[in-house]
Amino acid sequence: MIGRKLVCTLAVAFVLIAPSRAQDALVAYKSLSPELALDLARAALGECRKRGYQVAVAVVDRSGVTQVMLRDRFAGAHTPATAAGKAWTAASFRTSTTELVASTQPGMPQAAVRNLPGAVILGGGLVIEAQGSLIGAVGVSGAPGGDADDACAKAGIEAVRDKLDF
Repeated sequence: MIGRKLVCTLAVAFVLIAPSRAQDALVAYKSLSPELALDLARAALGECRKRGYQVAVAVVDRSGVTQVMLRDRFAGAHTPATAAGKAWTAASFRTSTTELVASTQPGMPQAAVRNLPGAVILGGGLVIEAQGSLIGAVGVSGAPGGDADDACAKAGIEAVRDKLDF
């Protein structure tokens, strides 16, 4: 008799708890519109052009899926894949690729990150955040060094900053 009461009580408790678990299973997040991603990429490309660099710019969503790819006409053939890899890496690790350069040096605890398929550990990949949440990343490739790629990526983000707090 006590066993049946316990089973019934637990069953009722489970049924009452189940709806709240279903609600917790769904997550809402914001994402870049294709238009905003394109504006960001154009601004980054424009900044690199002003500096005299021929580059490729990739903008990815929070999962690392490419939304926009722009390649200037004289940018190297390797630059689109590298820019996309930098953006994917920044989104995946939720940090700039420049920070990963330092923390993944040989002998460091995270050095094996450099061996992961698709990871591009070179400066030029930055996360895009809105209201404290990751919404995507941008990667730039083709400028003379990661710091120059970073500067162009930052300029792209700054150009749309006022539209990111949607």
